[in-house]
Amino acid sequence: MMNLKHTLFKNIAAFFKKSGLWCFIIFILFVSSTQATEMPRMFLEGIQYYKADDFPRAISAFLKIAETGVRNSKLFYNLGNAYLKNGDLGNAMLWYERALKLTPDDPDLKFNYEHALSQIKDAREEKEISIFRILFFWKHIFSVKTVQGTAITLNVIFWLIVILQIILKKKILRTSVYLIFIFAIIFTATAFYNYYEAAYIRHGIILPSQVSVRSGLTDESTELFVLHAGTKVKIEKENKAFFRIYFSEGKIGWIRQSQAGVI
Repeated sequence: MMNLKHTLFKNIAAFFKKSGLWCFIIFILFVSSTQATEMPRMFLEGIQYYKADDFPRAISAFLKIAETGVRNSKLFYNLGNAYLKNGDLGNAMLWYERALKLTPDDPDLKFNYEHALSQIKDAREEKEISIFRILFFWKHIFSVKTVQGTAITLNVIFWLIVILQIILKKKILRTSVYLIFIFAIIFTATAFYNYYEAAYIRHGIILPSQVSVRSGLTDESTELFVLHAGTKVKIEKENKAFFRIYFSEGKIGWIRQSQAGVI
């Protein structure tokens, strides 16, 4: 049996050697190892450039990491800071928004985000407070993780009480159970909506200093209104090289895809 295994491994090794796959595997391992050490080096370089007020180089170093597909809140936060210091409000808001999706409760991130937000020129002209916002006010107070955690906790408590009632064969704090059940439904529904919103509703940030929002898919179409760098919009539709965006009530139109960064 041992001789059979030895012969099998020997034949596999011979196949790898003849086909040149050993070289390929060694190359892949080398690249993976190199990338593992390269990422921290590039990140530290970006920090050093940032501290030296060389913001374009800091941005370049951070972007090289982000372009590999890395999703990291600290990386996105530092990109937002570097863009803001470099006078690029549009890209600063884009990377702050991306960071907030990962760590919405980071106090430093929230502070810098609010500071950048104060520099945006466009204010939403809401004629009245949204009924949805009034009825579901907790969605705008609690973070996504808090809503998820609360929904799970309430559901666990509710079902534990139900199981105890079945075992003990008597009602336990009936009013409290009903309240827990109601809040469990509310927070569970909110958690599902948050998931739907993150997965299917796209938002973008205006990147250039000024963008004309037009009625059609050409640069000659009628200009409807103007938006400025850093403004957050909802992306409703995609057509060729254009996005149809929604800014506020009555302010809907088309811009080039290159003029907005998708969060």
